[in-house]
Amino acid sequence: MGTTGPPLPPRARSRYPVGMSDAPRPKPWIMDIAPYIPGRSTTDDGRKVAKLSSNENPLGTSPAARAAFASAADSLERYPDASGAIVREAIAARFGLDPARIIYGNGSDEILHLAAGAFAGAGDEVIFVRYGFAVYEIAARRVGATPVIAPDRDYATDVDSILARVSERTRVVYVANPNNPTGTFAPRAEIARLHAALPPTVLLVLDQAYAEYLADQDDDGGLALAATARNVLVTRTFSKIHGLAAERIGWGYAHADIVEALHRIRLPFNITIGGQRAAVAAIEDRGFVEHTRAHNAAWRAWFADEIAKLGNAGLRAIPSEANFVLVVFDGALTAETAYKGLMDAGYIVRWLPGQGLAQGLRITIGTEDETRGVAAALRALVERGAAPKHAEPADAGIERG
Repeated sequence: MGTTGPPLPPRARSRYPVGMSDAPRPKPWIMDIAPYIPGRSTTDDGRKVAKLSSNENPLGTSPAARAAFASAADSLERYPDASGAIVREAIAARFGLDPARIIYGNGSDEILHLAAGAFAGAGDEVIFVRYGFAVYEIAARRVGATPVIAPDRDYATDVDSILARVSERTRVVYVANPNNPTGTFAPRAEIARLHAALPPTVLLVLDQAYAEYLADQDDDGGLALAATARNVLVTRTFSKIHGLAAERIGWGYAHADIVEALHRIRLPFNITIGGQRAAVAAIEDRGFVEHTRAHNAAWRAWFADEIAKLGNAGLRAIPSEANFVLVVFDGALTAETAYKGLMDAGYIVRWLPGQGLAQGLRITIGTEDETRGVAAALRALVERGAAPKHAEPADAGIERG
């Protein structure tokens, strides 16, 4: 039989008044966070349809990575290497980096959160662009910092807009490049200009989750900046071009002092044995990466051309350097109607009114059949002008994938 323990001493008891309000109270900034709603993979009637809502790799995963992951089945009773040594060494060899300055996490999301957790707090400010990755606001609010939104320039990062909002309270600036969910890209000169104008006490976080989809000449110089600057953190992920979204493996590169601070609040054992082995095999399989990049470039261009043909109906594809295209609807066919109509046709895409993008759909570049199919379905919706059968409220949640 349990016991209630000794009574609280009078002074301690006074701190816990009896009444209806007896309950733990979350910090007010926590309750200001919009909860994450994951992208859908089935329709309301349970149909499994083409999922073009989470920017997953339509070609799957490197066969070498799958085999490496499977090899971990004989080690399920063991904790993974907490130092992530094999992953850090493989990344360092691939990009010519110092493995001691590589931080690893449960997806790049964890590292983005670590940046805010280590360098911002109550009373501080965190800057990111409008239509930027939703995790930036979550990371800022989670530590009590104030999110500061810099207006975009036609859905793209505006360096001058960011710099105009830097104050003595600014601690972190997040820039996704290419940006999610718009796909836009800030060139190397603009990133260098942004960094040069920031105070040295401000941490510039360059989120390069989609960097591997860029052509080699379009490198924004982030890793080179992080190699020499004391206030730059670059983050990347294995979830996109490497096709390891299920294992949630991200990494970052920065000055040793930044990495040391992040390690102090990083969760231990945050990447699994299977994930580590798969990541090493994936980064070494250059053929799979190049095949994925080529497929994406070809079908992204094709899809953008198809949207351009619907320009008279008010559809516009925002120029993208990622593995998705943001389609803006400025005509009679609205994004919400298109979202529901595409679901009826067997394609789930991402509608993001919760991020101020009620006028747009983010559509992942899928397989050839998926990409041709979703383009045809959009064209049919424009030509028919018919309302879809689907009438349920769409997902208005915060994008993370």
